[in-house]
Amino acid sequence: MKRFLLIALLLVAGCGGTEIVREPGVEVSGAPTAAPLQGAPVPDGAVRIAVVTHGPASSKFWAIIRNGVDSAARRLDVLVDYKSPDVFSVERMSELIDQAVATKPDGLVVSIPAPGLAPAIRRAVDAGIPVISINSGSDVFRSLGVLVHVGQVEDRAGLEAGRRLADAGVRQALCVNQERDNTGTDARCAGLAKAMREVGGRSRVLHIDDEDPRTPSEIATAVAADGVDGVLATNSIGGLAAAQGVAGQPVKVGTFDLGPDVLKAVEAGKLLFAVDQQPYLQGYLPIEMLALRARYGILPAQHDVVATGPNFVTRDNAAQALELSERSIR
Repeated sequence: MKRFLLIALLLVAGCGGTEIVREPGVEVSGAPTAAPLQGAPVPDGAVRIAVVTHGPASSKFWAIIRNGVDSAARRLDVLVDYKSPDVFSVERMSELIDQAVATKPDGLVVSIPAPGLAPAIRRAVDAGIPVISINSGSDVFRSLGVLVHVGQVEDRAGLEAGRRLADAGVRQALCVNQERDNTGTDARCAGLAKAMREVGGRSRVLHIDDEDPRTPSEIATAVAADGVDGVLATNSIGGLAAAQGVAGQPVKVGTFDLGPDVLKAVEAGKLLFAVDQQPYLQGYLPIEMLALRARYGILPAQHDVVATGPNFVTRDNAAQALELSERSIR
């Protein structure tokens, strides 16, 4: 087998990190069994995929997605250009999508956290670029012409998480949401509200700044004021803040997303559960799908959700998840 040279180029831009990764793919003898959907097959090593997400480079959660992207790029011999804003910005994301489209990649991977991204995504689709969405956007991707969504259906995930809290006796719930106007986190809170209504309970939303050191006390104040007996956080930082804020009280806390600190809190019984949407798969699978489409014209059923979650980590299975979390896989 031929020896290949790993080429990794890291560029730093004001909008966040951009990385192009190239490593060996698998050599296959014989002709491909299917022709691409448009034009001639793209040879191995020549596939270019652009990725634009709303997750900042500093996020541990998005680092796992990035790890999945880079792993797929290495294994499949794909050039990947990954960009994200330094802070959440629909306007900047739209600019990054337009810039990616101008380079005419063989595929585009995007997250869709807000309706304001629709025009930029439609421009990509109209330009003939295959688009796959990840993480946020399960409720809108079909209407935008996106081929597949890889992630979890957020309202369903919120509903299942809420039912777990209800089974633990929760009837007055607080949804701690760190990202105002994010349709994905809003849907999680809506799912929790539905679960509470099913058992005659209720819920309300508390918007937080998950980088503010006062957040645990703000959560504690909201819990005391409303007689809350259960909290669901829409991200791991909020979950840890909630666990800290209600420590010593008979309040059940669940959270979305993992991380070593979250999993240790689950093991210790400080968190009832953590929802794992498997972000590594959200990074890996779209690169694999778009590479196969570019080379052979094959793709899973279009306009479907490839569900990566929800999966629940509890005290029973936290140890195994912790080992993978420390490797940026879970």
